[in-house]
Amino acid sequence: MEKQDILSYFKKRQRPQGFREISASFNLDRQEARGLKRLLREMLASGELVLTRKGLYAPSEEINLVRGYFEAHADFGFVVPDVPGQRDLFIPPHASMGAMNNDRVIARPEAEGGRRGRIIRILERTQQRLLGKVEKSRTGCFVKPRGRGLKSDIYIPPGECAKLRDGQSVIVEIVDYPSDKRPPIGKIVKVLAPPERPRDEIEGIMEEFSLPVRFPKHVAEEAKKIEAGIEVPAEGEKENRRKDLTRLPTVTIDGERAKDFDDAVSIKLTDIGYRLWVHIADVSHYVPWESAIDLEARKRGTSVYFPDRVVPMLPGELSEDLCSLVPQEDRHAFTIQMDFDRFGKRYETAFYPSVIRSDERMTYTKVAGILAGDDPARAGLLDRYGRFVPDFELMSELASQMRARRLARGSLDFDLPEPEVMLDLQGRPEAIVKSERNIAHILIEEFMIAANEAVAEYLEELGVPAIYRIHEQPDPVKMEEILRFSKNILGKKSSDLQEMLAAARGRPEEEVINFTILRALKQARYSTLNAGHFGLASGCYTHFTSPIRRYPDLVVHRILKEALSHRRRKKAFPAARAEELGELLPEIAFGSSRKERNADEAERGFLKAMKVWFMKERLGEELDVRIIEVTSYGLRVRFEDFYIESFIHVSLMTDDFYVFNEKNFSLAGKNTGRKFRTGDMVKARIERVDVEEKEIILGLV
Repeated sequence: MEKQDILSYFKKRQRPQGFREISASFNLDRQEARGLKRLLREMLASGELVLTRKGLYAPSEEINLVRGYFEAHADFGFVVPDVPGQRDLFIPPHASMGAMNNDRVIARPEAEGGRRGRIIRILERTQQRLLGKVEKSRTGCFVKPRGRGLKSDIYIPPGECAKLRDGQSVIVEIVDYPSDKRPPIGKIVKVLAPPERPRDEIEGIMEEFSLPVRFPKHVAEEAKKIEAGIEVPAEGEKENRRKDLTRLPTVTIDGERAKDFDDAVSIKLTDIGYRLWVHIADVSHYVPWESAIDLEARKRGTSVYFPDRVVPMLPGELSEDLCSLVPQEDRHAFTIQMDFDRFGKRYETAFYPSVIRSDERMTYTKVAGILAGDDPARAGLLDRYGRFVPDFELMSELASQMRARRLARGSLDFDLPEPEVMLDLQGRPEAIVKSERNIAHILIEEFMIAANEAVAEYLEELGVPAIYRIHEQPDPVKMEEILRFSKNILGKKSSDLQEMLAAARGRPEEEVINFTILRALKQARYSTLNAGHFGLASGCYTHFTSPIRRYPDLVVHRILKEALSHRRRKKAFPAARAEELGELLPEIAFGSSRKERNADEAERGFLKAMKVWFMKERLGEELDVRIIEVTSYGLRVRFEDFYIESFIHVSLMTDDFYVFNEKNFSLAGKNTGRKFRTGDMVKARIERVDVEEKEIILGLV
């Protein structure tokens, strides 16, 4: 008996059922009934079923319960449903049942048209270790966590408390999770010495976010055997015959510091348009389901990138060698061959395993220099890469057509540069600059989007279970807030986000409009249910193009291979296999989304630490800053000379009493009439830099 049998049974009955009723309906003997009991327990644990107060089983969705993950804020939160299209459920204070950020939960809608609710069960705890500061008092010893969505302090038992000092930074492991009525209880895993150099910050971040330093011994050994050719999974020659593309001119285009090369591209002109080949590293050839490397990759979910190191998803033997599309080496790839007309419309697609040989390891800077560089620099690049120039020009033509089509269908065009940390040889931040996005970035972005869409559409058309990358439409209430905000800032109300972004372009308020819209949008995630991708205006999207660094991409590769194999033999995808994937993929999708959020938080934590270390030497200096957002609490600003943001709190604007104007989003002094608006330049003094708390305190000059 399978889970699907139980769910189908409940659909027919349409009411809660007791164990005896279920067992009798299936005519089970005693041994089979024991198996049913185990299955029901599993379904209760996963949240697919719930037990009513009368001891009856029922599907959670059927009795108006919401299953999803908890998104914690300062003193409230939201439950983001597993089922795409359902509205997020607001969880007020004291209704969270002690849930922490990213915990998987079941909640009951209670009021306000089903928008407000209460968490009634926590299915899975996702945070175990936290970074915090010790606070000792007469009543006991607590650790005050730094961020990460836990509102209450963590109680430390007296035995451990005696060894701690007030104010120490520690990593604490939760041994008893909180509820609405009692705080969590923890044990100290590590006492962190005050960081003496920027590199020390990495240790704390690795501990706090449970990032593994090295691979387990059995995983490392399996990787070494694969590299040595001792243990390479066999491929059926007839089923997965590889197309030899080693003579096709092919290049990789990545950042200067990239070590793992997932993708390569080739292009040629056809009678009616373009033929584009997107070659993706065939990691699935080396990493089969349930192998030691596969299970470790599933656990990690994604690679985590810092300026001076990578915490990889796969061992280096694969990520930097066998699977990486390095130049002048034959490599196994999975190729998506796409034909476009001269207006950038895709009209034909083919997928197949291949062998490729990358001719050059190009960088974004070099390709942009060839396509749009100034004459002296371009001349040198043309001499070096002259034979590829026609291909790059074709790629640029095609990408611009593809981009125009994507924007015309409603894709959102955000221009939000990220800060990039430049470290010296000792690991100290020597510069924090705005990362540049040039024509080469756009080119690769368009090609990867097209490849991901092509794979997703093909799998959906076949009806094969898969993992989709979904981005749901924003909440209507948040949309109304954006519309009101944009009307106040831009002077006109628009119901179209793309039009709003275009109206803000080039204005001082552009960045704050972009950030406001971005904050109101839902977070993209992985799901087995296709809900489309709102930000890309795509009806069907997946992640396929980065299997070295993202686990869902590797899974989609395997599924596509299976589907193509059955299609080649003119056989339908086996129902038993589809059912097996239907059981497995939801947990992989949820776990991968959670690991992605964890990696993002770790990378942001490191960036925040580097900003503080960089400004530490500038204590007391007066520097020019530009206002990028005005709030009732003060001014969010960015330094003109460095790509670093900070905040000037209204309490440190001591020359007057300042009042916030909601209509034009400005702060004005009651007595002096001095006004502050988005885009204004002011001078700020660096009053204090707190390395441990990661704060830069600014005062207004």
